[in-house]
Amino acid sequence: MTADTTEPEGHTADPADRRREQRGWYFYDFACSVYSTSVVTVFLGPYLTSIAKAAADADGFVHPLGIPVRAGSLFAYAVSVSILVAVLVMPLVGAAADRTGRKKPLLAASAYTGAAATAGMFFLSGDRYLLGAFLLIVANASLAVSMVLYNAYLPQIAEPDERDAVSSRGWAFGYTSGALVLVLNLILYSGHESFGLTEGAAVRICLASAGLWWGAFTLVPLRRLRDRHVQPKGEGAVGGGWRQLMATLRDMRRHPLTLSFLLAYLIYNDGVQTVISQASIYGSEELGLEQTTLITAVLLVQVLAVAGALGMGRMARSYGAKRVILGSLAVWTLILAAGYFLPADAPVAFFFLAAAIGLVLGGSQALSRSLFSHLVPRGKEAEYFSAYEMSDRGLSWLGPLVFGLAYQLTGSYRDAIISLVIFFAAGFVLLARVPVRRAVAAAGNPVPERI
Repeated sequence: MTADTTEPEGHTADPADRRREQRGWYFYDFACSVYSTSVVTVFLGPYLTSIAKAAADADGFVHPLGIPVRAGSLFAYAVSVSILVAVLVMPLVGAAADRTGRKKPLLAASAYTGAAATAGMFFLSGDRYLLGAFLLIVANASLAVSMVLYNAYLPQIAEPDERDAVSSRGWAFGYTSGALVLVLNLILYSGHESFGLTEGAAVRICLASAGLWWGAFTLVPLRRLRDRHVQPKGEGAVGGGWRQLMATLRDMRRHPLTLSFLLAYLIYNDGVQTVISQASIYGSEELGLEQTTLITAVLLVQVLAVAGALGMGRMARSYGAKRVILGSLAVWTLILAAGYFLPADAPVAFFFLAAAIGLVLGGSQALSRSLFSHLVPRGKEAEYFSAYEMSDRGLSWLGPLVFGLAYQLTGSYRDAIISLVIFFAAGFVLLARVPVRRAVAAAGNPVPERI
């Protein structure tokens, strides 16, 4: 008989054990953020678009499953489909994690599925746009599922007053790894001829290496994080997944202020995710910037996002997370307005815009995650973070869809980018109306001094 290695349900009480788990938890951001940075933000959008254009007809359309799609919209549509796939899977995973208490095996399965799909992007070449779209869908959906489980650990490994700082450090770890790998990508891509590589081969190596990095560093959280023991449930976790989701939604109706925050987050984060995923296409196709310029700009975002995440975490201790998030949304709106008027072939202006994005990106995401962790009833972390992850990635299909449709209808990426302002403006208004202190108390959690 093997010993039960799970801990009792709840957070880790011993400070030394809690810090050990926190350090392991940071490393999943360190592992998977390279995919978000190198694959989604920098390389795959322009590269998949070029493959789709190579396969397009005389009018610039490809026809997956017989559907006419403008080649320049394929990447945005694939992102939307990947998120819809994640929506179908995340409730099952969140329910299974809470019903069994075994988050770690599910985290491993989703992480390594995504890492394998990313490594498989090495085989994208010629006119294989369907393969590229398929691998993107699998990798993106897997990342979303894994983040449900990763985020659900936060209330268990951090006391209420620690969560802003712990969440911010996690984002900082992610942006640090993104910056490090982007430096290596920049060296390989800009010097591909000296390495005896074609430009396409260099891109494919950069894509595949993100999958290898993701898989390798996932070993750290899998060794350090601990599963919590829960009381056995009568139904099988997977078989009752959708019934558990309905029960979760009914339970969330008892916490309307938590739902109000989720609605606000759904809207403004849709804008954030769309800016992240479509920025490289906007820079390359609309502004005519070279790939090396885009890599350098995203590297600048990564470096400043570390400082931004940590700095905004400190600001939250003085002003509260809600006020700091609201300030970041105002900055996001100004960034999009500036991006709309940004002239083509102006890399310096693009770098200034990238710097502004970096300063608000990490902090707005980290503080949103830590703020939500205060609104989750004890023992329902994975279920509620499944709903959160639907807002974070799972329901962030509308922004890419709007972006893709705007381009398909107008042929202008400037029209597509300015349409995203509505997400930040509406999210600001809805978040401003949420009484967060009352929401924390209504969830049955202790209210921090500043929130």
